[in-house]
Amino acid sequence: MIYLSKSKYCQGKQCAKILWMNQNKKDLFDSSVLNEARLETGNQVGDLAMGYYGDFVEVKFGERRSDMLADTKKYLDAGDKVIAEASFAFGENFCSVDILRVNDDGSFDVVEVKSSTSKNAEDDSDEKNVKEVYLDDMAYQYYVLTACGYRVNSMSLMQLNRSYVRHGELDIHKLFVVEDYTEAVRSRQADVPETLARITAVAEQEAEPPSDDYIGNRCNKPYECGYKAFCWRNMPENNVFDIGFRVRGTKKEELFRAGILTMEDVLNADGCGLSDKPLRQITTKVLGLPPFVDRDGIKEFLDSLWYPLYYFDFETWPQAIPLFDDVWPYEQIPTQYSLHIQNEPGGPLIHKEFLGKEGEDPRRAIAERICEDIPAAGCMIAYYAAFEKTRIKELAGLFPDLSAHLMAIYENTRDLIDPFAKGHYYCEAMGGRTSIKVVLPAFFPDDPELDYHALDLIHNGTEAADAFATLHEQSPEDIEKIRAALLKYCELDTLAMVRILDKLRTLI
Repeated sequence: MIYLSKSKYCQGKQCAKILWMNQNKKDLFDSSVLNEARLETGNQVGDLAMGYYGDFVEVKFGERRSDMLADTKKYLDAGDKVIAEASFAFGENFCSVDILRVNDDGSFDVVEVKSSTSKNAEDDSDEKNVKEVYLDDMAYQYYVLTACGYRVNSMSLMQLNRSYVRHGELDIHKLFVVEDYTEAVRSRQADVPETLARITAVAEQEAEPPSDDYIGNRCNKPYECGYKAFCWRNMPENNVFDIGFRVRGTKKEELFRAGILTMEDVLNADGCGLSDKPLRQITTKVLGLPPFVDRDGIKEFLDSLWYPLYYFDFETWPQAIPLFDDVWPYEQIPTQYSLHIQNEPGGPLIHKEFLGKEGEDPRRAIAERICEDIPAAGCMIAYYAAFEKTRIKELAGLFPDLSAHLMAIYENTRDLIDPFAKGHYYCEAMGGRTSIKVVLPAFFPDDPELDYHALDLIHNGTEAADAFATLHEQSPEDIEKIRAALLKYCELDTLAMVRILDKLRTLI
């Protein structure tokens, strides 16, 4: 017999085989799909949200659900009006409610807390920013509570308000947005028992459910599945799910269900209506074609640059709960940058860098240093420049005295991803992708100087953000090591751009 919680219900909605795997092959779960920093952020947001409605009591998590149920009953009997993590069970179904508000007539107002962001609380348009999985989560809770005989007056979703900008003391009533989804939740009630029966039947069957029946978009949405590697172990190489260039997941699954499993199958089916760029990936792979080079397109991009060139890359720190003034939830706060300066094509490099002090707001210092290091008329080049340009524009809005200089840099920024995103260059090693961490090893597969995997401690932007976020909590010795690793990682990003641009020049 399987016991369900709201998280397991949502897992079953995503893919019923997850529940079977949890019961029978849990040791095969790949925990790398879990982002510990994101989970910790969710805990911090949840803890803060408990105080939104004033005084509250909290049902402490315990291994024995019976203890949580008993504590909930105790608080309800005592007349407590706000109970965090109130727990209920009906049959094999259990749920803990993030925030339970008990009305004078005994009915409940249920508030589900998520660490994601909502729209502006003042926007009263009908279209609301909510994920399907959140509605499924709330629908399950409503089902359990009403099955227990309670009257649920409302179901609401509490999220972070992206329009809130901190000034002074944190205002949690402005930090959070509470939106009512009662009718949407009630409209799903007929589906809940049917879903429970279906996913429970799969979870409790003896034989392993056939993987082919479950492979598809559900393996990654709404969350990446830790059992994907196991279920996909017999998938052929170069299968349709490996097609890149933003071919929609629904299209890939449609091909898979139609028996078109490989890229060769796509070619044999006359391309299946795919556009030029994904078809280039497929033909290059299947037919073993040499790299595709559009010299005119590359030359047009190179002609848009002027020297000196300023190769630039930010690393940022997105704070779910703003710690500094003039910060909104999940604002990408620039914490460091690397800058390589080159005065002529193929010329020597000058390297400059900045890394903010741990625990402090780095934005004023980083904005000043950018203005010192990059002249207003300089040509800045970044990879996926929209990210760097957005941060530059935000800094310009925050510091009016630096705005003219920063906005000149903004206007003079060019994007190194363009020749790849526009299809001016493609080779088999890119695998239908265009990120710098794909293009770099495609151009330089055996260069240890350009190997992100060889770096110490920090290997990608997520690790860099997580490391800076907790840097102030580390020992002096570890701070020194982590700062050195952060600088080395960011430096490689801009050195990579130098090498990629040099390679593009050799192609024409």
